[in-house]
Amino acid sequence: MSTLRLRGRTFGPGDHAIMAVVNRTPDSFYDRGATYGFAAALDAVSRQIDAGADIVDIGGVKAGPGDDVDVAEEIRRVADLVTAVRDRHPAVIISVDTWRAEVGEVVAAAGADLLNDTWGGVDPRLADVAAKYGIGLVCAHAGRVEPRTRPHRIAYDDVVGDVVAYTTDLAEKALAAGVSRDRILIDPAHDFGKNTYHSLELSRRLDEMVATGWPVLVAVSNKDFVGETLGGLPVDQRHAGTLATLAVSAAQGARVFRVHDAASARKVLDVVARQP
Repeated sequence: MSTLRLRGRTFGPGDHAIMAVVNRTPDSFYDRGATYGFAAALDAVSRQIDAGADIVDIGGVKAGPGDDVDVAEEIRRVADLVTAVRDRHPAVIISVDTWRAEVGEVVAAAGADLLNDTWGGVDPRLADVAAKYGIGLVCAHAGRVEPRTRPHRIAYDDVVGDVVAYTTDLAEKALAAGVSRDRILIDPAHDFGKNTYHSLELSRRLDEMVATGWPVLVAVSNKDFVGETLGGLPVDQRHAGTLATLAVSAAQGARVFRVHDAASARKVLDVVARQP
């Protein structure tokens, strides 16, 4: 199993790294823009670190459909925040959620340690940016859909097989582009290009991704598949389902956990780590 190394920290098999979400978007599905303001976002970063986050994932574009955000606007939202977080928290691992190489170039120069490409390599130049700056890259499976779109009746012969093949291919391409093996993660990207059944199947069989040897990131926090599984619960009532899914993922060997509530996630993962 590969060891993950980011900003001088090492996460080996059995280690759990918490990646806390801080979105500089006015239309986030979770907080509805509570951290869109610069000061609010920076303070949120500090709170998440105090709560136990190892990584802070900064995003400037809502994942789902919404108002257009061009490259310049995305950079405006995230670049200065990366600089400020690096100044205030020199040791924290900074991730930026983007699929655009132009954005990746700017935030890497500003001090980011990881590029979180949740849309599955739609811009292959992002791997070149990660290689150039010696930083990490998340290789995700988004069902080959366009960024910020929802799939219509998407189907797979075997969703887990498709996810494993696609993410490991992206990881090998990143390696060939010059990204260090110990800075590459794979992510099934629950709900991205998938329906609830697909996301649940991925959660049940996550060990098949772990078995590839690449460190696995899971991003399940308050997602739609959790709400639908529990009878159609709204976002603000998905906390218990989120924690249950985190525990299942950790028990199967996931390494990094992207969450909205770092403190609760840390408690759950600590319990899993103490199991014989």
